[in-house]
Amino acid sequence: MAKVVIKQIKSGINRTKRQKDTLVALGLRKLNHTVEHEATPQILGMIEKIKHLVQITEK
Repeated sequence: MAKVVIKQIKSGINRTKRQKDTLVALGLRKLNHTVEHEATPQILGMIEKIKHLVQITEK
């Protein structure tokens, strides 16, 4: 399965609780933090909900 590298580029401050919880669930803690996940439908769905806060690159 393909890998996805997710980098947080915007803050979670003044975002809804759902968006903040999604950032935490993906393992993102602070700005410019990068995590790598498998490109499963669940992960891609979470990315879609916070795509305005993150930068996505495929590996």
